[in-house]
Amino acid sequence: MSPAKKRARSYDSAKIRTAVLAQFAHVREAVAGLTGDQLSAPTRLGDWTVRELAAHVTMAVGAVARGLEMPEPATHELPLLDWPSGTATESDAIAGGTRELAASAQPAELFARTTARIEEALAEAPDTRLIPTRFGAMTLADFLVTRTVELVVHTDDLNDALPGLGVPYDRQALAACTRLLADALAVKAPGASTEVRIPPFAVVQCVEGPRHTRGTPPNVVETDPLTWIRLATGRVGWGAALDDAKVSASGERADLSKLLPLMA
Repeated sequence: MSPAKKRARSYDSAKIRTAVLAQFAHVREAVAGLTGDQLSAPTRLGDWTVRELAAHVTMAVGAVARGLEMPEPATHELPLLDWPSGTATESDAIAGGTRELAASAQPAELFARTTARIEEALAEAPDTRLIPTRFGAMTLADFLVTRTVELVVHTDDLNDALPGLGVPYDRQALAACTRLLADALAVKAPGASTEVRIPPFAVVQCVEGPRHTRGTPPNVVETDPLTWIRLATGRVGWGAALDDAKVSASGERADLSKLLPLMA
């Protein structure tokens, strides 16, 4: 079943809206206290500094307001489950825009401006409103779910760049991010021979092979949400996660190394 035909799970839109704003506020508060040296620190994202990472977070969330300020597209083009696989096509343009934005203003100004814009934009916008994105027109409800991925992944990048910073994760944002990336795996490797467990948020079946019907599945992968998110986005490799006992995998079809990462 193709991504476009596979039915996405439902999300509580009110909770997703709250989660996006809450996680953005967590990052804003953390960035506000950073020194110049901390903002200049390197990250695991190529040559991006923390300043550029912070700017990218405002760009990712600000895309909601920018989309709502534009004319509504006539056609719904991008189902939610198609989004993860399409992000790599725009990586160069995103990187260029991030650097320009980081050079245009101080992080505090970018966060304040973005907060005001998104709160105003979301106040009256219905979930079904179509908004243009880099990858095609999506419903507002679906696009907000993708923002939880952007926010959680880059919160983790920020915590990695500045050990001890400890930016918290909104539980609903973490759950939505985990679930969307788990479903993306099931889209990439359809089947029911392998069960991937990411407690407490997601369980999916994937990979072609004999279908499991009862008892303990013969092929099981289990990990925690943050490790799963790092695997799905290429922040950690499959072998390293196994070596560090961050993932347990049993069964001949439990090796996901050729399926990961799901997005860059």
